[in-house]
Amino acid sequence: MSDDEGHPVLSGLAALAGVGVVVGLLVSGGALAATSMLGLGGDDEGGTASSQQSMYLPKPSDTLQETGPQITLQPGEQTPSGPPSSDAPPEFAISLSAASTEVGPMEEIYLTGVYPGGEGAVVQVQRFENGKWDDFAAVDAVVSGETFSTYVQTAQSGVNRFRVRDTDGPNVSNEVRVKIR
Repeated sequence: MSDDEGHPVLSGLAALAGVGVVVGLLVSGGALAATSMLGLGGDDEGGTASSQQSMYLPKPSDTLQETGPQITLQPGEQTPSGPPSSDAPPEFAISLSAASTEVGPMEEIYLTGVYPGGEGAVVQVQRFENGKWDDFAAVDAVVSGETFSTYVQTAQSGVNRFRVRDTDGPNVSNEVRVKIR
């Protein structure tokens, strides 16, 4: 045997290692070139990103505009326009609205409202019956963020009139009318 043929396993391993190094260099060189061309590198040279590009963010501004209290209109009624006349009822400290103007018996009637300055107050739902306002079945809501919401259910057919009152003070809301079919 000659010395060249003495260690075929070592010769194979050396050749395999040499091929691995060459393939590794080619793959890493290609990856480096691709990231440079795509601008994914960590430097400011080449690619599509540059220090001259930036993102524009406008200054924040308030978008809430005062539109006045929201009201629930009867079918066919129109929104009042123009300044209130001198015989108009006084403004209410609490603004109330109903999600629907007509529901079936025992369907939920969602009531929402705004109570400026009433943070943490408890408002009690009332219904107009027999010529006076009565508390409605212990339904109340807590004012949070100057707003509140609750719902009531009734089987009393016809037009029902609801309002809310502050349980700790004299303030009441406008009334909303909901027809029970």
